[in-house]
Amino acid sequence: MKTLEKIKNSCEKFPERNAFFINDKFYTYKEFSYLVSNIKDLIEKEETKKGNLIGIIINDDIYTYSSIFAILFSGNAYVPINPDNPIDRNINIIEQAGIKIILTSERIPELENHKKLKTLKISDTSKIENKIQPLVISDISDNESAYLLFTSGSTGIPKGVPITRKALDSFVDSFFLLDYKINQNDGFLQMFDLTFDLSIMSYVIPLCIGACVYPVPSNVIKYTGVYDIMETHEITFALMVPSILSFLRPYFNDIKLEKLRYSLFCGEALYDDIAGEWSECVPNALIQNVYGPTEATIFCLTYNWNKKYSEKKSFNGIVSIGKPMNNVSAIIVDENLKILPDGEKGELCLSGNQLTEGYWKDIEKNKESFFKLNNKEKLFYRTGDICFIDEGGDFAYCGRLDNQIKVQGFRVELSEIEHHVRQITGLANVAAIPLVNKFGNTEIYLFVENYQDDANKIHEYLKLKIPQYMLPVDISSIPVFPLTSNGKINRKALLELIKLS
Repeated sequence: MKTLEKIKNSCEKFPERNAFFINDKFYTYKEFSYLVSNIKDLIEKEETKKGNLIGIIINDDIYTYSSIFAILFSGNAYVPINPDNPIDRNINIIEQAGIKIILTSERIPELENHKKLKTLKISDTSKIENKIQPLVISDISDNESAYLLFTSGSTGIPKGVPITRKALDSFVDSFFLLDYKINQNDGFLQMFDLTFDLSIMSYVIPLCIGACVYPVPSNVIKYTGVYDIMETHEITFALMVPSILSFLRPYFNDIKLEKLRYSLFCGEALYDDIAGEWSECVPNALIQNVYGPTEATIFCLTYNWNKKYSEKKSFNGIVSIGKPMNNVSAIIVDENLKILPDGEKGELCLSGNQLTEGYWKDIEKNKESFFKLNNKEKLFYRTGDICFIDEGGDFAYCGRLDNQIKVQGFRVELSEIEHHVRQITGLANVAAIPLVNKFGNTEIYLFVENYQDDANKIHEYLKLKIPQYMLPVDISSIPVFPLTSNGKINRKALLELIKLS
């Protein structure tokens, strides 16, 4: 696995440089490699077969990050498990994955009592020592899994996405072909829960070049933790979800991150207006919108945002997602999976070396989500995202298929309503939520975060912009939007608020 070779080289070349800054403490590459080797030995003493899935209880410590690589170096695959999630959900993940061994730096009594599970307390057996411990990469096929992530499933049962070592290597190769000017002197922000695949870029890429990873502690308010680390440690490379900007927006006049050179956004729509405001806070940074589902390994399309009006692209205020990365191909298809010409809206489908081969033990979901075009060998994944290809070959993001609804027989894209509301309010966090009423008709409810003015102003403005059938039946302001663990707007929680009213 070429990615592990890169990390091994960093440990050998930069032993005294800092690899991580966690909870106000630096850890060198020497200390990191010592822990990885020690935990790897612990795993191998269990006489596990290579290619096994091994669980990790994720905590804010060096042991958790070291365990990820100990598992990879030992020839196995890791499954991150968040201890803050309901125990039933975690047990479901463990049983779906067939996990027999789980690593943890803290006691988890509920899991330790699981009959078929052996818990290894890594912080007891892997005392940090500042001495050189050579890393050895176990031999295993690149077609074996590197990790298995579980996302929410429509049936309420977590849905597993296995990513192979080949796919992760392909992402890393493609990432470095994007020509970022980065080296061992850079500092990388890591703001994500380790069960969210964007975290993987945030710690794998810096370790490949001998740079330092700066995780945001989970016990702080996310947006304040992000800003504190970026300012205090002069972060140069940051991948974030756009929602963070909404929380930082009131402080934009006081924010000047002149050391930041790369400001990437992924995970949800990036809006052109807030990108423009953010650009004043990061005067020396390339702002880049990147796109990719978990199924296609972290991200696979990129677009360089430019503050010059004539050189930037957006649709309904959403910044373009750009062009596919190396070894990734993207097409737009209609409901019959027929490829559409440039300019026509349809579903974005992805193929290439970064693509998963299918969901974990879910034949029916695989039939729905994956297909081979014209019965050829090339596998495509249906993203569920509506896009079109513009004249320059860039992909424009128009919203989700499940955000495209029918009202009175007319197709309605909820993102269009949200765009106009942002225009009149100047606020980024806006959500149009559909709900079928007792008569079987779809109604649209609108939420705006911390809107202080009269809701009638929004309604009157929308009447000038959209047809009557697209107008929300109700407009509500709430102080703070509910977010998912990954920092995205929790639309299901907003739907529950409607049902309770």
